[in-house]
Amino acid sequence: MARVVASQIQRFLDHLSVERGVSGNTISAYRRDLAGYEDFLESRGIRDARAVDEGAVAAFLAARSASTHDDGKPYRATSVVRALSSVRSFHRFLMREGEADRDPTVGVIRPKLPRALPRPLSVEDVQRLLAAPAEGKPAGLRDRALLETLYGAGLRVSELTGLDVDDIDLEGGSVRVLGKGGKERDVPLGRYAREAIAAYLTRERPALATPRSRGALFLGRRGARLTRQACWKILAEHVRRAGIRKRITPHTLRHSFATHLLEGGADVRVVQELLGHASVATTQIYTLVTKEHLREVYFTAHPRARRAAAGGRRERS
Repeated sequence: MARVVASQIQRFLDHLSVERGVSGNTISAYRRDLAGYEDFLESRGIRDARAVDEGAVAAFLAARSASTHDDGKPYRATSVVRALSSVRSFHRFLMREGEADRDPTVGVIRPKLPRALPRPLSVEDVQRLLAAPAEGKPAGLRDRALLETLYGAGLRVSELTGLDVDDIDLEGGSVRVLGKGGKERDVPLGRYAREAIAAYLTRERPALATPRSRGALFLGRRGARLTRQACWKILAEHVRRAGIRKRITPHTLRHSFATHLLEGGADVRVVQELLGHASVATTQIYTLVTKEHLREVYFTAHPRARRAAAGGRRERS
């Protein structure tokens, strides 16, 4: 009996790409999840997704929860939840297309995720990081502009690498961003980001540009558009130069952007628009971070709120 599941999955992925215009990164994530799902179904002798029942889906999630990556690290709860989301979207697609008469994921309970608060950098650490790229070093102006834009506009790394020169309005002080789901938004650029981008565009990008560069804003040393992986490496290099001993990713700067805005008095709805979040509930997690910061400052600074010192005695004010 032929394996029908593979062709069903491919039709679903084609639907995401052609009809819904889903980004390549998102499709790659769906493909990875569904490849694992296909292998699991094959191991149980299921070669057609229409033969899947609720028990098979639940067993797949249990197997995924108990398995490890190639490096031996266990799958995180977030990966298991994402796998369920991929499988659920796949089966719902089959129903919409009239290929199946039921959704076997309906009764499967979504695993609970521990609430992990974002870990933003302090303003001082951000300043040290942004000062790390040296103007006289190779690509120093590009790296300074890249980091200033990541933090100054709160961009996702995929949004940053997708920027073209024409997306930057230095005179108006804004950047046009293509976010998730193909939604565009305009985000203000502060003085430091504008000055860093202007210096890069006039003094460094022309030397990097080649015919293959086209309109890409941030270029590698061979003139191609910077990749997400290259941005990670650039950030890691300057984190090391700044002497910051924390795990920092491009998304850390996005977290810091949101947290620092809220701590400065920005309305959560404004921050939602700047980040490009579809729901304000996603943005509200940053309000929890600022509350934790307020509590920490309060218990550290207020003379009648300080915690007991070692030995059960109160610290002296």
